[in-house]
Amino acid sequence: MRSVIVGTAGHIDHGKTALVRALTGIDTDRLEEEKRRGISIELGFAYLQLDADTQLGFVDVPGHERFVKAMLAGVGGIDIVLLVIAADESLMPQTCEHFDICRLLGVRRGIIVLTKADLVDKDILDLVRLEAEEAVRGSFLEGAPVVTVSSTTGQGLDELRAALGRVVMEITPRDSAQHFRLPVDRSFSMRGFGTVVTGTLISGAISREREVAAHPQGLRLRIRGIQVHGRAVERAEAGQRTALNLTGAEPADLPRGTVLTEPGLFRPVQHLDCTLSLLASAKPLKHRAPVHFHAGTAEALAEVRLLDGSAALKPGGLCFARILLREPVLILPGDRFIVRKFSPVTTIGGGTVVDIEPPRIVSAEEVTRRLRVLAGGSLQARVELLVGEAPHGLGIGELVARTGLRGTDLQAAAESPGILLLREPQTWLLDRDRSRVYTEHLRANLTTFHRENPLQPGMSREELRSRELPAAPEFVFDALIEQAGDIVREGELLRMASHRLALQLEEEQALAAIESAFAEAGLEVPSLDEALSRAGVDSRRARALLQLLLREQKLIKVGEEFVFHRSVIDKLKLVVGAHKGERFSVPQFKDWTGLSRKYAIPLLEYMDRQKLTRRDGDQRVVL
Repeated sequence: MRSVIVGTAGHIDHGKTALVRALTGIDTDRLEEEKRRGISIELGFAYLQLDADTQLGFVDVPGHERFVKAMLAGVGGIDIVLLVIAADESLMPQTCEHFDICRLLGVRRGIIVLTKADLVDKDILDLVRLEAEEAVRGSFLEGAPVVTVSSTTGQGLDELRAALGRVVMEITPRDSAQHFRLPVDRSFSMRGFGTVVTGTLISGAISREREVAAHPQGLRLRIRGIQVHGRAVERAEAGQRTALNLTGAEPADLPRGTVLTEPGLFRPVQHLDCTLSLLASAKPLKHRAPVHFHAGTAEALAEVRLLDGSAALKPGGLCFARILLREPVLILPGDRFIVRKFSPVTTIGGGTVVDIEPPRIVSAEEVTRRLRVLAGGSLQARVELLVGEAPHGLGIGELVARTGLRGTDLQAAAESPGILLLREPQTWLLDRDRSRVYTEHLRANLTTFHRENPLQPGMSREELRSRELPAAPEFVFDALIEQAGDIVREGELLRMASHRLALQLEEEQALAAIESAFAEAGLEVPSLDEALSRAGVDSRRARALLQLLLREQKLIKVGEEFVFHRSVIDKLKLVVGAHKGERFSVPQFKDWTGLSRKYAIPLLEYMDRQKLTRRDGDQRVVL
C-alpha cells in the first residue's frame, strides 16, 4: 500500500478545509472555536483511499497569518501540496507565504486548486489561473496541474482526484528502512488509553510494544498501540499519518516539537551549520540576527551567524550559516527548516542542515571548504571528513548520530583507502594518515626506550599508551600496535621486533654474580641491596640485571624484601610435598627447614599463593 501525505496551503477562508471535507467526507475543524469562527486554528487531519493501492493522508493547515507557525508544524512532512486559491479573491498574502514555505522546505510535487469556482464567471477563472501560473513560474509548481473546483457543488472534484492519482505516481516512497523518526504535532489523553501522540512518520517504521526515545526530553517510552488513519495496526511505516498510544509520560510531557526516535541513536543539538537561503522579498539578514527557527514540528528562538565573514545576507542570497538555538532540537543533516523574522514575525528564508556538531570556527575559508564537502560531497567524502576530524576516530554509532544514516551505508562508505576500518571489538573508523603518524610516534618511543634501557626487554604497554594515546579507546591503541607490524607484544610488554638484549662482558659477569649470590645462600638469602652490591656494576644496571633474572624465572620474588633462587624453591617444594595432606604449624615448618620466622612466614605465604598449602586458622594443610 502506497501512503502519501497531502497538505493544503493558502490564505485564510480560501476553502482549504471545505476542500478536504469534500474530498474525504471528514471535517478537519475539530475545535469548538474553529467551528464558531469558521476558520482553522489548529492542524486538521483526514484520509482518503484513492484506489486499491494508494492511501492519502491530508494535513489541513490554518491560513490566518497568526497561525503560520501551526501551518509550519504540519507542512514539514508532506509529499504533495494543494496550493489553494479562491477564485473570488485570487492570490493573497498567506497564499504567497505558504507557497514560499513549501519551496523552502523542498516540497517537489503539487497541484494548484482554484476553489469557489461557483462564485465567479469563466473570465475571472481564466484570469485567476493566469495569475497563479505566473506566480509559480520557475518553481516546483511550474507546469503543475491546475484544477478548478467547487466544494459546494462538487464541480472538479473527480478531476482533482484523477490529478492526485497522476501526481502520486511521481512520488518516491519514503524509506521505511531508514531510522524511525516521528515529529509530534499533537499530544492528548484518551479515556481508556492514556497518552496519545500523532505525527507524520517521516522515515523508518515502528511496531507495537517497541521502546522509543522522546527528544529533547530524554524520556524512554513504550508503544502500547498504533493507529494509522483510524485503524489499529501492528506496524506503521514511513509516509503514514500515525497515532501512538504511549506509556511512560503524560501528554504535557510530549508537546508539539517533540521527536520520537529509536532509543540510543540520536541526541538533540543547539548549534548547527546549514545552507541558508533568503527570500527575494525579505530585507537583508544581518550577522547575529535573532530569528524564529522552525524544523519539523519544533520551534525555537535562534541567532544566525553568517560564516562567509559578511555583515549581512542580501535578499535572494544563499550562504553557509551557523544557527545557535535557544533550546535543544532533534534535527539531522539533510533536514529542511524555515526562519522567520524576529519582529514582525514573517517568513524570510530557510535552508538545509549540513552539520549538527560543528567545530570551532577557524577561518571563513576553512569553514566553507568543509561545509561544501558535507553539503555536496559523496557519502565517502563526507565520512572521510568526519573521521579525519576525530583525533582517535569514530564508532559507527557516533557516525549514525552525526549523519542520521544507516550503519550499513556508513560501513560501505568506510571501505576507503583513506580510512582504517576496525571491526573488533566494535566497528570503528580511523583516519589512515593519522594512524600512520600515531604508529611512527609509537615506534619512536619504543626505540628511545630501548636505547635508554638496553637491559629491559620492552616497555610497559600501559606506559606507552599513557604517553601517546591516553584519550584513545584501548582497542584503538591495540589495533595500531598490530597494524605497525614491527612492534612485538609479549604479555604486558612492547618492544621493537629488532630489539635484542646484548650484554657487555662486565654485565654478563655481574649477572652471574647476582645469580650465584642467591643460589649459594639457600633459604637464608641476603637482602636485595646486599646481593646487588656484589655485582660489580652501578646500582641502576644491577637492578636491571635482577629484573632480567626474575623475568627468566631463574630468581623468584617471594615478597617485597626476599628473592630466592629457583633451584632453592624447587627443593623446598619437595620438602613440603613429602607431607602431602598433613596439617602443620609454623614451628613445625621451621623444624622441617631450619629457618627462622623472618624467612618462614614470607615463604609460607608464597606457598599459600601458589596453592601448595592452605591456611586453616593457626595451621596449614599441605595440598
